[in-house]
Amino acid sequence: MSPSLLILIESDPRESERPAEAIRIAAGVGAWKKAQVTVYLRGPAIRALGEWVDDLKEEDNFTRYLPLLAESGRSVLAQAGAPELNDLGESPVKFEVIDDHELARRAVGFRHVLRF
Repeated sequence: MSPSLLILIESDPRESERPAEAIRIAAGVGAWKKAQVTVYLRGPAIRALGEWVDDLKEEDNFTRYLPLLAESGRSVLAQAGAPELNDLGESPVKFEVIDDHELARRAVGFRHVLRF
């Protein structure tokens, strides 16, 4: 069984390049197929899943790499109850909404966790 990696993204992509870089890293590591990669977007980071990402820092990383993650079968998760979920429009990627308890339950099974 390959190692598992949870990438937890909380930074606001309107103010920081960190979420875009995290998505790029997730797509790159996932492409190696040496680790199972899961991305969890929390709070303002959920904006990266939106139909319109023009106002986000390094928006080309979202439009280029998020679809690659979804197409490769990597899990993309979003925080349940976050107000940002209401403003996404038609998200270009499939994602699953989970609450904090479910995240905690799943996080126990990951070998590595990166937080952005």
